[in-house]
Amino acid sequence: MSRVLIVGAGLTGSMCACLLRRELPNKVNIVVWDKSLGSGGRMSTSRNPNNPSCTADLGAQYISATPYYAQIHSSFYEELLAHDILKPLAAPVQGMMSKEEGLVNYVTPSGVSSIVKHYLKESAGAEVLYNRHVTHIYQKNAGWEVCRKGGAPEQFDIVVLTMPVPQILQLQGDVGSLMGENQRRKLEAVSYSSRYALGLFYKADVRIDVPWAAQYVSNNPCIRFIAIDDKKRNLELKDCGPSMVVHTSVPFGVLHLEEEKDAVQPIILKELEKVMPGLPQPDSIKCQKWRYSQVTRSVADCPGQMTLLSQPLLVCGGDSFTHSNFDGCIESALKVFEVLKSSL
Repeated sequence: MSRVLIVGAGLTGSMCACLLRRELPNKVNIVVWDKSLGSGGRMSTSRNPNNPSCTADLGAQYISATPYYAQIHSSFYEELLAHDILKPLAAPVQGMMSKEEGLVNYVTPSGVSSIVKHYLKESAGAEVLYNRHVTHIYQKNAGWEVCRKGGAPEQFDIVVLTMPVPQILQLQGDVGSLMGENQRRKLEAVSYSSRYALGLFYKADVRIDVPWAAQYVSNNPCIRFIAIDDKKRNLELKDCGPSMVVHTSVPFGVLHLEEEKDAVQPIILKELEKVMPGLPQPDSIKCQKWRYSQVTRSVADCPGQMTLLSQPLLVCGGDSFTHSNFDGCIESALKVFEVLKSSL
């Protein structure tokens, strides 16, 4: 049995774990590490600290299936629809740009992280561990020694890296020396947009009366997108009030990227008051900085993955090698799995 470490419990990592479990159940021991305290990556769903039943998606907001991907990834869409993890987006969204013919938008009634949780559940038996921040990777004998912050090193036969490319480039140990000059150049050329997101959670008796579930904002330098998250997901509220998600524009995110979240949050709230004057006082607020929000330039000529070493196998994947959406992550996971399958 090969011991496989997948670094990153986002969509690509969870899908890799699921494919390994389904396709090669007797060949692998699967271990998933993530540096956060929970799964999802940029498909994250946050809870109101004062009322955990009230949630908001601070990362991906909805999933857009083009006719092309709806066809080639039909099995993935059908599975998630059958489990009620995806539902068609029925609520009104103002200012949505894409009017592509045949495009279908989906929401996640239980929050966008429910997709990742589903694939981790489907990788039954995988050891999924959080607060595991990988710092060094060394080639040792016929495998890998992986070091993390505040813990003992562990040995693995295969390592899969699904975190953002800048974090791969920051890894210490043997990773840098294993990269060819051409590979390093390609990885260093990857670029991302950055933004902030706010989750505003309200008490049960509060109502936010607007005619839309979400809207794109074009006339504010700070705010780009607002969603009444429960309305967007078509939820019947029982024990909690509405939740609102605010995404900043990319230029605002870049301008304030190196500042502390506590300093940026009041600026966003002040701009929100201009866009939506008279909003009630929230019960609690969560501020999220997305340093690596969406890939604006992916790794060139490496569709889906980059193999840094074949024996022992060290492979990179994620939306950095495709594009930043559901189908991009699925595409990468399938490519990484092809490499894993041929190695195993």
